[in-house]
Amino acid sequence: MGLYPEIEPYDHGMLDVGDGNRVYWETCGNPRGKPALVLHGGPGSGVRPNYRRYFDPAAYRVVLLDQRGAGRSTPPASDPATDMSVNTTAHVMADLERLRAHLGIDRWLVWGLSWGSALGLRYAQTHPGVVSELVLTGVAIGSNAEVALLTRGLGQIFPEAFEDFLAGLPADERDGNPAAAYNRLLESPDPEVRERAARAWTDWETATIPAPPGSVARFEDPGFRRGFARTVTHYWGNDHFLGEGNDEGVVLRDAHLLKGIPGTLVQGSLDFGNLLGIVWRLHHAWPDSELVIVDEAGHDAGAVGDDALVAATDRYARRLRGTRGA
Repeated sequence: MGLYPEIEPYDHGMLDVGDGNRVYWETCGNPRGKPALVLHGGPGSGVRPNYRRYFDPAAYRVVLLDQRGAGRSTPPASDPATDMSVNTTAHVMADLERLRAHLGIDRWLVWGLSWGSALGLRYAQTHPGVVSELVLTGVAIGSNAEVALLTRGLGQIFPEAFEDFLAGLPADERDGNPAAAYNRLLESPDPEVRERAARAWTDWETATIPAPPGSVARFEDPGFRRGFARTVTHYWGNDHFLGEGNDEGVVLRDAHLLKGIPGTLVQGSLDFGNLLGIVWRLHHAWPDSELVIVDEAGHDAGAVGDDALVAATDRYARRLRGTRGA
């Protein structure tokens, strides 16, 4: 099956969302097609042109945006003067609603990758009337258990990389929450401290999470590296701003709120998040979902996963717009 051919946006802009932030957005495909929203991962990765290709351009009006501080949105998280206190899950969901109103969209399919899947799930739980379907891959729910696994649990699998990761922290902070400790370093007034912390954080990510071609190269850009590491640790060190009770996952706890919203979960069998059973538990708590497991694939489900994602968006394009539970 494969992805659809490359396309260019037919419109784009910068939306003032308040707090001094302007969010980059673009639309591509059919201006009269079924609306779909793309949510990137990270947090802080920014959208990539390849994400446009998961949708039939004749059937969909695809909306992509760089979340606060990421990509082309301003001010960038890489700027130490940027106020991160107004970059939270609630702020980003409010931005999605502003963008939806700005574009005159009533309801849209939400497609999310990694952190984008957690954001999409929470958005659907808190704004169910505006989400027609969910298509999610590299599924995460933003729980503290996932953070603990990715920052400490994997140390048993990657001991050498983990030793280097801890070595980047002050000795008295190595027994606590590595994400919160690294975030403090990334907020340092000393640019050398910030740069060393960003490098150490992204080195750990690349050692533990196999990434698709081109992703690792972005970490060689100092600006991207700083902004990405600062944003990820800001969220991971603060319960993803999902409130109390997030140890096992607020999103999983509230899975019943997804009732009536069809969804497709595409997951690599070797994704480390599966060690916690989260995707399986989410699927079984959400009867309107289907789970597609891609054998011998990791966080990036590869070509087979791409086929499953395209099959899902193709199928949802045929649903009557505006229906729930159809």
